[in-house]
Amino acid sequence: MRNNTHLSRIAHGFTLIELLVVLAILGLLAALVGPNLMSKFSQAKTKAAKLQIEELSTNLDMYKLDVGRYPTTDEGLNALIEAPGSAKVWNGPYLRKKSIPLDPWNNPYHYVVPGQHGQFDLWSLGADNGEGGSGEDADVTSWE
Repeated sequence: MRNNTHLSRIAHGFTLIELLVVLAILGLLAALVGPNLMSKFSQAKTKAAKLQIEELSTNLDMYKLDVGRYPTTDEGLNALIEAPGSAKVWNGPYLRKKSIPLDPWNNPYHYVVPGQHGQFDLWSLGADNGEGGSGEDADVTSWE
């Protein structure tokens, strides 16, 4: 008889109060960690856009070395993967992939030659895909 009583005490499981305490602790942890984690995630997208802009800028410089000029605004970034008709010496493609990358928010990058801030301007409009903004909505540019 003693063994049956001992086994029933072991097998009874958790009480409702114990489960509620665990859920409350998990809820508090999620409330504290969640916003911080989301902030890091949006910062990561902005950093990824900066890195992509730097890589595209380097590829544009390689294009200029071969062709003697940057792609025109009309030719756009597409000139990095397909030879434009006006380019006599084109040693591309200048990108590994056969498509122009989108920014981390799945919008195309903007490119203008001549630029207002340099020989060309290359930028992303951020999460809101509109000029200006702050945080994740801020523009990411090649000139800053």
